[in-house]
Amino acid sequence: MFEIVITSNKDEKLLSQIHTCLGGTLSDTGGGSVLRFDNDVGKGVVRNISFDGGISLLDCDVTLSKEVTLLFKASDVSPINFLFISEGTLNYSVGNAEEPIVFERFQNIIVSEERLAKKGYAYAASNRLKLNCIRISRKAYLKKKNNNVNTLDSKLRRVFTDTKGAKAYLHQGGYNLKIADEIKKLNEVPHKGMFSTLSIEGRVYLILALQLQEHDTFLTEGALPHSLSRQDIKKIHELTDFILTNISRPITVEVLANASGLSAKKLQLGFKMSYSKTVNGYVRELKLKLARDYLKTTDLSISEIVYAVGIKSRSYFSKIFFEAYGLLPTDYRKQLKLGKHTNTENQEP
Repeated sequence: MFEIVITSNKDEKLLSQIHTCLGGTLSDTGGGSVLRFDNDVGKGVVRNISFDGGISLLDCDVTLSKEVTLLFKASDVSPINFLFISEGTLNYSVGNAEEPIVFERFQNIIVSEERLAKKGYAYAASNRLKLNCIRISRKAYLKKKNNNVNTLDSKLRRVFTDTKGAKAYLHQGGYNLKIADEIKKLNEVPHKGMFSTLSIEGRVYLILALQLQEHDTFLTEGALPHSLSRQDIKKIHELTDFILTNISRPITVEVLANASGLSAKKLQLGFKMSYSKTVNGYVRELKLKLARDYLKTTDLSISEIVYAVGIKSRSYFSKIFFEAYGLLPTDYRKQLKLGKHTNTENQEP
């Protein structure tokens, strides 16, 4: 376990304290600071940029070789944190909680901790973590002209006006690809120059607006067209067993929609979030992997395998198998019988 201790919530001190613990090179980009490191702890980039009105951006793209905990022991009031994870997961705990809360990929998360509460973010080794955190200092933001805090729902309005950090608040909302797309665009903006600074600030405000919108919709039990609930994601994952059980059948979006009770649009969104594939792409990949295993472990004929995995024809099976693995099914089996090495097991269709 590698521990990074933070004793101040001030933007100007945050990255320097991470640098002290983590090592690497800390540089000034003109609009903020960037930490780059590559050592026995891991490698990656952490960036911090401050804007007017108490708003700042802390984001990271890291792959660590050790389990790392970011532990906050600051005495000053913590900011409101709008978190979004594009890759990986993050464990979160406050005080002496026995079980950490898991922040998941693509989930809209808003965290505000009680003052003097010890809190930590734990990250498991060997997995990539891409995290975007928009931090809002309440006192500074309330001084901002046209802050419109009074238009927020009552729960979030109390969070923004709690300038002493008297109460904690946690929102684990829906899963949102629109926010993920905007963060991807944000990360593509160059890191220097006036145009860059203005572009980054504009995108930070847009992402913040989307996170606030998701929060409002979540509380009213509505659903944005680009969002899924935790229950929706659970249904998507349960479909894996349904697909395997019915692999010899034609499995269409309509079939899966009837089995899950989800709309076709939610199905496509859920498969993109969970597997980075369309529904048809996921089903085809699964059929190909099963067919490859049949070729390797059984004496079934090609025609029998095609029937067993529910592919429409032998010629189509040969075509997509070759596209995926660079070999025809018959050649793959011949190589196996000859004892030749084949690397298709590690290939993704």
